[in-house]
Amino acid sequence: MAVPKRRLSRANTHHRRSNWKSDNVALQNVKVDGREVQMPRRLVKAAKLGLVDLD
Repeated sequence: MAVPKRRLSRANTHHRRSNWKSDNVALQNVKVDGREVQMPRRLVKAAKLGLVDLD
């Protein structure tokens, strides 16, 4: 039988959420159209294909 989860106190919830931090995106140096550009790794292929505006 399903049992509902216990409710967390506000202090516990805020304490848990305050410890969460996002990481900075790792940038890569890429040469596109003869100039060096820093961009996230997931956008490198799109930049080489000309799908991303580099300005």
